[in-house]
Amino acid sequence: TPFQDCSQETILWTMRQSRSGYRLHAVVRVTEAGVRFRFAMNTSFAQFHVGQVVHHRLFDYRGVIFDVDPVFRGTDEWYRSVAMSRPPKDRPWYHVLMHGTSNTTYVAERNLEADDTGDPITHPDLDRHFIGVADGVYVPRQQGN
Repeated sequence: TPFQDCSQETILWTMRQSRSGYRLHAVVRVTEAGVRFRFAMNTSFAQFHVGQVVHHRLFDYRGVIFDVDPVFRGTDEWYRSVAMSRPPKDRPWYHVLMHGTSNTTYVAERNLEADDTGDPITHPDLDRHFIGVADGVYVPRQQGN
């Protein structure tokens, strides 16, 4: 299950595949007090998924997705200084291992497209996140719900 630390709470979510993409299925918040809230969110669809090889439309690099945020989870300061094309914050954002480097990136959905070259990804953290490749898709070490 993906997670995002937000000051004093942890947010967990699950993604479900549907005909139109990957849909945010449920969110659970766990606060320091241990209080848990669970609610469904059926409006966020992700075009890409963990393990998928993608190509960045603007910066022309390839990579593999190792995590998905249903909406932007960075800081406003980071968004203002780095996300110069001002992609929407209310759409999915992806954590990507960049091919041929040791870098990771945080990319808005609109800046990505599927990479169908079939070429493998090389990255020093690949084995940390994935156990192998099946039909061109990297298989995550830990499966989400």
